Amino acid sequence: QLQLVESGGGLVQPGGSLKLSCAASGFDYFAIGWFRQAPGKEREGVSCISSTGGRTRAADSVKGRFTISRDNAKNMVYLQMNSLKPEDTATYYCAAGPFMRLCTARDFTSWGQGTQVIVSS
Repeated sequence: QLQLVESGGGLVQPGGSLKLSCAASGFDYFAIGWFRQAPGKEREGVSCISSTGGRTRAADSVKGRFTISRDNAKNMVYLQMNSLKPEDTATYYCAAGPFMRLCTARDFTSWGQGTQVIVSS
């Protein structure tokens, strides 16, 4: 099982930006996803990227605002979040799985501990 470590969360004002990072070793052959869970809500897929980085998926709620990318040479995956809204407030998790498919949590088998993002004025 892969070890994944998220970083980059914090408090940001509406309209601001944050860049989340996910560090892991040996994940070159795995799809990576970013998921989030707000208090009282189910975990949802935010954005996923294939093992080579050639394909990505994003939830409709973040399209045009969030961008996922990966650098396999550095064992890093990133989530650039722009134009943040209060409804983006959640704990964000990165996860690894054999296939990206529809970017749903059930397809991802290794999970990080999460990093909290709070969007508030």
